[in-house]
Amino acid sequence: MADKHYPDIIKEVSAGARILRKEIPDVMAGFSAMAAAAGRDGALDKKTKELIALAIGVATKCDGCIGFHVEALVKLGTSRAEFQETLGMAIYMGGGPSLMYAANAMTGWEQFGGAEA
Repeated sequence: MADKHYPDIIKEVSAGARILRKEIPDVMAGFSAMAAAAGRDGALDKKTKELIALAIGVATKCDGCIGFHVEALVKLGTSRAEFQETLGMAIYMGGGPSLMYAANAMTGWEQFGGAEA
């Protein structure tokens, strides 16, 4: 497995998304609106929703998803224990392949400067 650098991964995805915003603006505006609505605080707070998104990203093996949601979780002050328990659930639900991507997510946690404890 090649070394993954999640800050670079999200920069590359963001560059492609900028092109898509120009070329299919209605689709991208709809996606952005859906993301904003789904991510707003409600019965679940934003951090809980980001933890869920991370688990889904791990289980579906999406590096871009992992990068964006790990970065958001670090910014939201997620503890290492919260992060790791979320990865544990993703591994439980997705088995061995999710374990591989959970390990990648831990790398991303380190790259984005996630909390030690």
